[in-house]
Amino acid sequence: MATDTARPGTDTARQATETGRPATDPTADPELACPVSPVVDIVFSRWTTPILWSLHTFGRQRFVELERRIKGITPKVLTQRLRQLERDGLVVRTYHPEVPPRVEYEISELGRSLAPLFAHMAEWAATHLDHVEAARRRYDASGSPRA
Repeated sequence: MATDTARPGTDTARQATETGRPATDPTADPELACPVSPVVDIVFSRWTTPILWSLHTFGRQRFVELERRIKGITPKVLTQRLRQLERDGLVVRTYHPEVPPRVEYEISELGRSLAPLFAHMAEWAATHLDHVEAARRRYDASGSPRA
């Protein structure tokens, strides 16, 4: 069971003091013990990254514009992801009461704060994806999986 408090004199107590945040019990569920797990859940779902990238790159867009830019996404999934991103505070939805009604989506300040994370990941990908592909080819050629 995870705890929000750390025992005095332990590494988790020191971590809590240094970071100013409650330390996670390292013996807890691995998902709870990993501080980036919630970020991964929020940001790196199948369609979230392309939606955020599109809004960041192209600015405010209507639903159909997003749908056209993000190949392969269904209207149902786009609706679900946009609602979740709005709920998470990463996207702002603006309703214009016109005839016909117009709805636009844009990335929020909180969503924009993810830009350095995506920049680092793009840099990592440019540097390392060739190595990952080479490792996959070696693994596949070796006849793995091994028993």
